[in-house]
Amino acid sequence: MYDKQIKNTVLSDVWLKAAVVGGLWASVEIIIGSFLHNLRIPFAGSILASFGTIFLVAFFQLWPVKGLIWRAGIICALMKSLSPSSVIFGPMIGIMLEAFLLEGIIRIFGKNLFAFLLGGAFSVLSALLHKIVGLLILYGFNLIQIYLNIFYFAAKQIHIQNVDAWVLVDLLIGIYVVIGSLAALTGFFIGRKSRLLQKENRKLSLTDISNRELFNLNPEQQFRLVLLLIHLLIIPVGLMVLNFFNFYIGTALVVLYAGFCIYYYRNILRRLKKPIFWIQLIIVTLLAGFFWKNGNFAGGLIIGLEMNVRAILIVLSFSALSVELRNPLVKTFLFRKGFRNIYIAVSMAFSVLPVMIGNIPKSKEMIGHPVKSIAGIICNAEDWLEMMKSQNKEI
Repeated sequence: MYDKQIKNTVLSDVWLKAAVVGGLWASVEIIIGSFLHNLRIPFAGSILASFGTIFLVAFFQLWPVKGLIWRAGIICALMKSLSPSSVIFGPMIGIMLEAFLLEGIIRIFGKNLFAFLLGGAFSVLSALLHKIVGLLILYGFNLIQIYLNIFYFAAKQIHIQNVDAWVLVDLLIGIYVVIGSLAALTGFFIGRKSRLLQKENRKLSLTDISNRELFNLNPEQQFRLVLLLIHLLIIPVGLMVLNFFNFYIGTALVVLYAGFCIYYYRNILRRLKKPIFWIQLIIVTLLAGFFWKNGNFAGGLIIGLEMNVRAILIVLSFSALSVELRNPLVKTFLFRKGFRNIYIAVSMAFSVLPVMIGNIPKSKEMIGHPVKSIAGIICNAEDWLEMMKSQNKEI
C-alpha cells in the first residue's frame, strides 16, 4: 500500500508517459534479455542496447516531450534492479547511460533525423564503452597490456608488421556507430508509421494489476546502514591495497571480506556458483601467463591471479551493495530528498509490469520481427497511458 506522502502526490503528464515507456522498455529487457542470456548469445548487451535505441526513438516520435527519454531510462534502470540478479549496477548504469546520451544529443541538435542518428550511434556505442570500462574496473589496466601482447603475437604469426594495435578497436567502434545509427533510423520510421497504423484488437485489462511497491523485500532480509558504508569503502580501500601493497596482504583482505559476504549474503553464492565466472578467471590467468612481458610465464601468472582477486572483490562488493541499497531506510531517505516522482513512477510502472509482459510479443517473435513487434507495442501506447492515468487518480 502507498503511504500517506505518496497519496498526496499526483504525477505530471511527462512522468506518466515516462512510466509507460520505462515500464515497456523494462518488459522488453526482461523478455529479450532472459532469452539472450539463457542461450549464452555473445554481445547480448549490445543487442539490448540496439533494441533500446529503436524503442526510445520510436516512442519519441509519438510523444516528443522534453525529458521523456532520461526519465524513462531512470525508471527502466530501477525496474531492472528489481530482478533477482545479484549484480544490478552494470545493467542499471548501461540503461541510464544510453538514455542520457540520447536525450542529451537531441537537446543539443534538436528533434531531427540527424540528432536521432547521432544519438543512436552514441547510445549503442555506450554499450561497448560500458563493457570496456567494466572490464578495466574488474581486471585493471593490465588487461590492456595483455591485449596488446596478444595482438602483436597474432600479427607476427601471420607476418604482418607495422600494424597499429588499435586498428581493431577503431573498426569495432565504427561497427557500433553504424549499428546504432541504423537502430535510430529504424525507430524513427517505426514511430512515424505507428501513428498511422490501426490499433490491434486487444484490450488491456486493469483487473490483472496488483498494487506493488518499489523494492519488495524478503521479510527475513536484514539490513545494516553501517554495512552499506563498509561496502562503499571496501572498494577503493581494497583496490588501493591490491595496487600498492603486497599481493598476499591484498589477497588475505579479499578472502576475509569474501568469507563475510558469503556468510551474511547467502544469495551471493548464486553468482559465484556459475561456471562461466570461474572459466573467465582461468582464461584471464592463462592469457596473462602466456602473453605477459618478455614471455615471463610465472610473472604473468601472478599478474593474472592479482586480476582475479580484484575481480572477485568487485563482484562481491557490488553484489553486497545491491542488497543493502534495497534497505527501506534508504528508500525513505531518497523519497524525502526529492526523489518522490521517481519513486511513484517506478511503483506505478512496476504495478502494471505483469500486464505489460503478458501483452507484448514473446522473445522469438520480437527478435525475428523487431520492427513489427515494436510497432505493435507503440500502437497501444495511448492505452497504456490511460491505464497509468487511472492508477494516478487512485493514488
